[in-house]
Amino acid sequence: MNRLKDKRALITGGTTGIGLETAREFLNEGARVALTGKNPATLDAARKELGSEVLIISSDASDRAAQKELAQTVSRAFGKLDVLFLNAGIVDLRPIEQWDEAAFDRSFGVNVKGPYFLVQALLPVFAKPASIVLNASVNAHIGMPNTSVYGATKAALLSFARTLSGELISRGIRVNAVSPGPISTPLYGKLGLSETDLKAVSTSIQNQIPAGRFGNPSEIASAIVFLASDESAFTVGSEFMIDGGMGTL
Repeated sequence: MNRLKDKRALITGGTTGIGLETAREFLNEGARVALTGKNPATLDAARKELGSEVLIISSDASDRAAQKELAQTVSRAFGKLDVLFLNAGIVDLRPIEQWDEAAFDRSFGVNVKGPYFLVQALLPVFAKPASIVLNASVNAHIGMPNTSVYGATKAALLSFARTLSGELISRGIRVNAVSPGPISTPLYGKLGLSETDLKAVSTSIQNQIPAGRFGNPSEIASAIVFLASDESAFTVGSEFMIDGGMGTL
């Protein structure tokens, strides 16, 4: 407890799944928390669950201008920022022949462009020291069918973890990444599949996990707390694979 006492943290995509669980853990560890989302229903639900002390911000993760506005909002509320968890992202899975330019640009806009320009916009706001954690994916490492674009966006984030570490460490900003495997979150329900097809997909994925199960959001959040805390002060440009062994296949 209190590993993040008085640290000021921003979580993008923090209203459901891994983001929401991370917000809970950050609060339990003593942090002041701001989080973003886009869906009014989940924003309202997060506000009711987490309480009035959490700053809930409606923001479009793919809009470059929105990143500047978000940075200004955080600066006004917190003064400085100690922790940034870049979690907002979308999963669009389809075979290569079904991709069009608009869908391609949307995936890269939300998963790559938005996080990059938010870091840029927050540069004057970061405290020294500060920690940035990127939410990548095991799909950056494995050749799973239908993940060509999604995997590429997550591979870009892993590249950012390495290159931005080298660029920002002199400012006292550490950059690291977590790469979850399949996690039990509402994410899979957003794929537009019928209940029968969703069950079949879930079973197929679970059969590929050596640990034999989906991960829990709390298992990812615990790693993010460590990377956000001073306990990881010597951890720079690293990737934590939290995938039940899936990436070893």
